[in-house]
Amino acid sequence: MPDSWFKNRLHRWSGYGLSWSLRCLQASLDIRSTHFDRSTDPSRPEFSGKGIYVFWHEYLAFPLGLMGHYNVTMLASQHRDADWLINAADRLGFGVVRGSTNRGGSQAVRELKRRAHHGSIAITPDGPRGPRREMALGAIFLASRLELPIIPVGFGYDSPFRFKTWDAFAVPRPMSRARIIMGPRIGIPRKAGREELEDYRLKIQSLLDTLTASAEDWASSTYRMKHEIPFRRHRGRQPMTEEATLKLMPMDSASEEKSVRRRIA
Repeated sequence: MPDSWFKNRLHRWSGYGLSWSLRCLQASLDIRSTHFDRSTDPSRPEFSGKGIYVFWHEYLAFPLGLMGHYNVTMLASQHRDADWLINAADRLGFGVVRGSTNRGGSQAVRELKRRAHHGSIAITPDGPRGPRREMALGAIFLASRLELPIIPVGFGYDSPFRFKTWDAFAVPRPMSRARIIMGPRIGIPRKAGREELEDYRLKIQSLLDTLTASAEDWASSTYRMKHEIPFRRHRGRQPMTEEATLKLMPMDSASEEKSVRRRIA
């Protein structure tokens, strides 16, 4: 029996096992969320518009287990180690495009552009190999060229298990607290040059750090966040429309970034 056949079967069954385990584990969690704008959340009935969701790689299991079947495509590495993730994502209701800036990048961008006509995109901007919580320029460049807003998302668990990986991959403890802070839409100019893209990268990285740290603090405490709601899947929401009016938060001054920080303080 060919070795490749065995590996393909192993990755497929690993994906099935992971998807089942995630569903069971996250069903036991106390999951609550808060939003700058609920229309950015694909699980909410208020959802409208499209975007590029960015979150740190260590929390990949969080959206993977919760936000499937909402017309979101994930960007995954072409490395064979990602096969298990792709099989799990498929079982959980995500589209997957394989590629990176170094290998298969241009082909991946073309496919993401095609899928962005009718759905959103999810990217871990520090993946697939780090450095941890350091945002690469790829997501910012993609948002500019596809004319889609960036939507940073902070996730947090209460005292999660941490793997000894480059990203300290987080797995929640059963029946613990899990928290989501959905950030604002941030528009990136279509014709932004490299210096302007780098400026956006630094500001969005800082904002994503703030959202994640706030979600982690929230999860590790018993305090209530302003406008928090329990996480619920809303399967009966209205379909996304291109005519939706989007609220974009510009990131062209330090004062605007400070206003974001105050809102989740």
